[in-house]
Amino acid sequence: MQPPSLVPDRYRVLSGSALKVLAVISMLVDHTAKRILAHYPWFVEPLYRLGSTDVSWYVLAESFGRLAFPIFCFLLVEGFVYTRDRRRYGINLLIFALVSEPIFDLSRKLTLVDPTYQNVFFTLFVSYVGLCALEGLRNRPALRACAVIGLALVSMGMLCDYGARGYAMVLMLYALRDRPLEKTALGSCITLSTWRAGLAFIPINLYNGRRGFIKGPVLKYVFYAFYPLHLFVLWRLRVYLGF
Repeated sequence: MQPPSLVPDRYRVLSGSALKVLAVISMLVDHTAKRILAHYPWFVEPLYRLGSTDVSWYVLAESFGRLAFPIFCFLLVEGFVYTRDRRRYGINLLIFALVSEPIFDLSRKLTLVDPTYQNVFFTLFVSYVGLCALEGLRNRPALRACAVIGLALVSMGMLCDYGARGYAMVLMLYALRDRPLEKTALGSCITLSTWRAGLAFIPINLYNGRRGFIKGPVLKYVFYAFYPLHLFVLWRLRVYLGF
């Protein structure tokens, strides 16, 4: 069953698997640009000027990279709605957050421990708990509000990637799941660090509700594992290249 969208059904050609691949490629381009390619002058030198902005290969790569997080948030909401085991889903997010953190710190700061910033899996985990609170406490509005606000403060206190804006994005996508116009407009306004993140709602609106080719536990965990694995490779490249 196709979820509501701004795009007519016949043009909705992207499955959940296609969105995952797009988000992963976008993330890889963004992280490679920031951790490796930004050290090369040719990559950051302006190619042309667009209004008051100097556009370089770095700007183009970062713009494409902004697609990743809103898509991951959207997929998290879809996973929450359709998973058969919500407890296991949340535990998986937490496990990969803990496993990824030292590798994230190495790739970003070349140190095993950096308490100033936590990887995106922590953002997704806290947001997932927020979704559980929204649904599980729907008959207890006061406690529900306290839990949702408290988790927003947790995401800020933990200094999670994207912080409270990322948390708000996930909860908004869930609350407006059946209202595509409001979801697209508000999601674009949240603009996670740049207005270019709003472009992610183009592929999101092309989602056709199908799972796609990523099925079964093996491919599912390959998708999860790509995050720490690609960060590990980028860290080794940084060490090898002396960045």
